[in-house]
Parts: sequence; C-alpha cells; structure tokens
Amino acid sequence: MKSKAFKYRGFTLIEMMIVVAVLGILATLAYPNYTGYLQRAARAEAMTILLDAANKQEQYFVDNRQYASALSDIGIPSTSGNGYFTLTVTLANGGYTLTATAANGPVRGDTICTTLSLNNLGIKSITGTGSVDECWER
Repeated sequence: MKSKAFKYRGFTLIEMMIVVAVLGILATLAYPNYTGYLQRAARAEAMTILLDAANKQEQYFVDNRQYASALSDIGIPSTSGNGYFTLTVTLANGGYTLTATAANGPVRGDTICTTLSLNNLGIKSITGTGSVDECWER
C-alpha cells in the first residue's frame, strides 16, 4: 500500500510574517537616511549657486563699481536648477546678501536649514534649527 504523504512546498505564514517584519525594520532605518541624503544633495546645489552668484557679484562690482541689485544682472536664475530653492539678493550698507530659501522637493520640510545666506564678506549664515557648519558642510 502506498503512503499518502505529501511534500508541501512553499512558505508558511510565520515565515512570511518574519520576512515582512524584517523588511519593515529595514525600511524604517533606511528612509530617514535617504531623506537626509536628498536634503544634503539639494543644499549642495544651493551652496554651489550661492558661491557662483557671489563670484559674479564681485566681477560685476569690478566692472561697475557697485553690486548688482538683481540676479538677472549677473546671469543667475531666481530658482535653483531643480527648483528646490528660490534665490534673492539684498543690497545694504554697500554690500550684498545672497539668500537661497527652501521651496520645493525634499527641502520643503527641512527645518534644519530653511535658508542659506552668503554676504559680500564671505560670511555664511542660515535660518533653521541647525548650525552653520551643519548646513554649509565642507
């Protein structure tokens, strides 16, 4: 007489729940790191644009003996390339302050570095809960 033993193949419900739990734990660890990476990358773009604008402001000053009051005068767009930051220039006391303000994308909810600023003396500043060194990473 033949035995009616069957070999079952596949996963049990317990095994599937363990896999789902492990994936959930990995996702909760990875997502904050990923969003932090996106914010740092966006800030790097803002820093690049601010430094480029400062360089062009100094060239404009050499040519015109005054700083440009509009970004268009020095060939800098009012938004970053990916649209994450809006850029402004403010003239005061014979100098300028360039500011990049978080607008869209991964930096919209960034409370650490809400704005990045650079003035004609090369002084870097920020608004937000972070520090200047944290936001202007070297």
